[in-house]
Amino acid sequence: MTSAWPGVPEGCSRYLPVTSSAAVDAGAVHRWHLLDNAALIPDDVTPAGTLLCVHGNPTWGYLWRSLLEPAARRIASEGGPWRVIAVDQLDMGFSARTGPRRLADRVTDLGDLTDALGLTGPVVTVGHDWGGSISLGWAVDHPDALAGVVLTNTAVHQPDGESLPWPLRLALHPAIHRPGTVTTTAFLDITLGLARPALDPAVRRAYRTPYRHARRRGGVGQFVADIPVDAATASFPELDRIAEGVRGLDVPALLLWGPEDPIFADRYLRDLVDRLPHADVHRFEGAGHLVIEDAPVAETLLDWLGERLPADRADADQLRGSRLTLPDRDHRPLWATLEERAADTAVAVVDMAGPGGRPMRLSWQDLAARVDRLRRGLLAVGVRPGHRISLLVPPGIDLTCLIYAGLRLGAVIVVADAGLGPRGLSRAVRGAGPDWVIGIDRALVAARAFNWPGRRISVRTPDPVTRRVLGVDHSLAEVLAAGDTAGSLLQHEPQADDLAAILFTSGSTGPAKGVAYTHRQLSAMCRAVSTTYGLAPGTALVAAFAPFALLGPALGATSVSPAMDVTAPATLTATALADAAAAIEATTVFASPAALVNVLATAGGLDARHRDALDRIDLLLSAGAPIGEPLLAAVSTLVPQARLHTPYGMTEALPITDIDLPGIRAAAADAQPVHRAGSGHGPGAAPAVAGAGNGVCVGAPVPGAHVAISAFDEAGSAVGDPSGVPGVSGEILVAAPHVKDHYDRLHRTETAAFDRGWHRTGDVGHLDAAGRLWVEGRLQHVLRTSSGPVTPVEAEQRMAAVDGVARTALVGVGPVGAQVAVAVVETVPGARSDGPAPRHTADALRSVLRSVMPELDLAAVLQVRRLPTDIRHNSKVDRSALARWASGVLAGERVSAP
Repeated sequence: MTSAWPGVPEGCSRYLPVTSSAAVDAGAVHRWHLLDNAALIPDDVTPAGTLLCVHGNPTWGYLWRSLLEPAARRIASEGGPWRVIAVDQLDMGFSARTGPRRLADRVTDLGDLTDALGLTGPVVTVGHDWGGSISLGWAVDHPDALAGVVLTNTAVHQPDGESLPWPLRLALHPAIHRPGTVTTTAFLDITLGLARPALDPAVRRAYRTPYRHARRRGGVGQFVADIPVDAATASFPELDRIAEGVRGLDVPALLLWGPEDPIFADRYLRDLVDRLPHADVHRFEGAGHLVIEDAPVAETLLDWLGERLPADRADADQLRGSRLTLPDRDHRPLWATLEERAADTAVAVVDMAGPGGRPMRLSWQDLAARVDRLRRGLLAVGVRPGHRISLLVPPGIDLTCLIYAGLRLGAVIVVADAGLGPRGLSRAVRGAGPDWVIGIDRALVAARAFNWPGRRISVRTPDPVTRRVLGVDHSLAEVLAAGDTAGSLLQHEPQADDLAAILFTSGSTGPAKGVAYTHRQLSAMCRAVSTTYGLAPGTALVAAFAPFALLGPALGATSVSPAMDVTAPATLTATALADAAAAIEATTVFASPAALVNVLATAGGLDARHRDALDRIDLLLSAGAPIGEPLLAAVSTLVPQARLHTPYGMTEALPITDIDLPGIRAAAADAQPVHRAGSGHGPGAAPAVAGAGNGVCVGAPVPGAHVAISAFDEAGSAVGDPSGVPGVSGEILVAAPHVKDHYDRLHRTETAAFDRGWHRTGDVGHLDAAGRLWVEGRLQHVLRTSSGPVTPVEAEQRMAAVDGVARTALVGVGPVGAQVAVAVVETVPGARSDGPAPRHTADALRSVLRSVMPELDLAAVLQVRRLPTDIRHNSKVDRSALARWASGVLAGERVSAP
């Protein structure tokens, strides 16, 4: 029989007679069908435990086929094999048809089955859809056997005030219910159609096999009819019992979610997180209701078993390693300076884009008072410690005050900028699941349009119609007024290791990730910046780089936000920068490379007053992307007295290394060759292809930070042990007290990134003999050629020096292990069309590479009018998109913009 079911090994299908103790038919004997991998486990091996897998409606045990063989084949070092029992619930799949059953009956049924099987534990329940609540019912009733729970797209509670998902309301309609669920296969077909991408036809046939005839689909209709819509529904009390019982489960828990689910949306995930706050969570972006079909659920689940349920917990913790942490004696909350200077009348913050376009200033006294008013006002309207607050407010005084008020009251601030684009921003906010959204009108329009979670606070006071349309609960002015009259409210003292912030990455290398920081780690970040650059009270800084905009008050520095869109750095002009510097007699500037490019391009608008202000700059920091010597050298003409530094880091850890302009020049002079794959540095690993000066030198680690390299093997995988051997290319690993705590609701991503105490950055590079780090690109952009891995940055640097070439990207086209190199260039003047580059351009690029990288042969040279880059930095080229585009061009597809 199993030959008709792709993915089900021979010997895994079985039947079992079970005596029912359910109220509906106690004493009856029913024939259950199971998929059971016991036959795949050697007789002399004792399984680590049992995965009790329960499907929903209208699937069957086949849903869990991807677990059967991998779970049985796990070796001792992985925790040993696990037995998988994937049930077909009664009236479903190939199990007996018994007639109508309620939720309580089905929970009892599952207990009858495990009794018949003699399961005593350890058992990990695994559920999807209806199977989630049923498996949790079993878990609540069998605490002695329970070792863990795993849930995928399910629900145990209908959130108050929210209606049932529309597909279920439709399926319950009397005119639709029976025709849609029993008489026809409509409900089944629609459910199978939710897979992303579409199911293989053979797999779809396997899902449909038990439901070919209407008489076999009665259970499908029964499940829909039993949905606990409200308290009047027969199964509501049992679901409520289960929902409350879940709060008492203290076993490891894993929630794996497909957020593109029209039925079990993120609101149900948030409810489960509230009931299981210790659960590990992973949201598979792009996956939907059938997340088991859409994403690597089986692999993630089995890896999690090895992490959370090992035979020797101590060994597992030792293997995983520990993080560097800031000692308690050095922990200083970000708001400490603000409270210490609460009586200081000196200027603290300036917003160049204040009301009416005029600069707005607050003293330290005013800033501290406003932050405290906001703190008390937020508490008065219902914000509580631990609540997530999504701040969709442009950098400036309002954002600064909201950040510090939120941190001070113990809330978790969520920051995702408009540079992600509407879809990316929506994905980030929904993923973070905020309790509150505070934003400008445009953000609140998006919140309404995309149905973002959270109560809403408007930065401006809306008129009654706008308030109603946007669903605004309060305005910022009303919150401040509430703070004035709130009196003495709860003064919660956030602890150092409490979650403080979720900061989203730029999304330049895939969906933006939420990066979670504790108060201790934010304190460590502030300390690293202060120590590295000597920033202290008295510093006056221009914050033209969003990540640093929040640090000014914590550093005790007077800060100014220039008139620009900080989420689009290329909007910073030279005059806007100079005006901001003049407003506070600035000594320090933070700006991204893209911002500096536009500053240089608009420098012709500077007058003598502007140049005087820029002459007072003592320190300029540029971060966000590696920056080369030519750009810094050009910038030095605008700020002739300044030390020019470029820190290396990422949203997950900043700064990690630092270098100044003289250091960049010295590194170029000292550059040594980087070894080729095959020299054998580390177990199974070897250095990658590179030449002298390969990459961008980003300097030596800042105080407290550490850098290592995980060397490539010949296939281009970073498998080497962390090493500081000079001249070896591989993935860059970092460790520091200010490295993030974890990725928010991305357990699989976090597990891959945290390795024996190191954060795997996804960047590639090498260390030189002086301990300086050279960045060579991103791991996902490494070319896997027949001669070994090739990192892209050196070739791009060489090609960018060719006359008529503005920017370049080197991408790999073809199968992994046999990729060929393709150059994609922006030209000067700009190309009129996208496609093959002129022959003279291609010849020039091949010639320059041949002289320094003879092993690299360009298969093609293509030109584009504009290389695709991220919005936040306007500098990180999307090489993955370019590689797909180049593959299409070379395959003869119609040429369009990448």
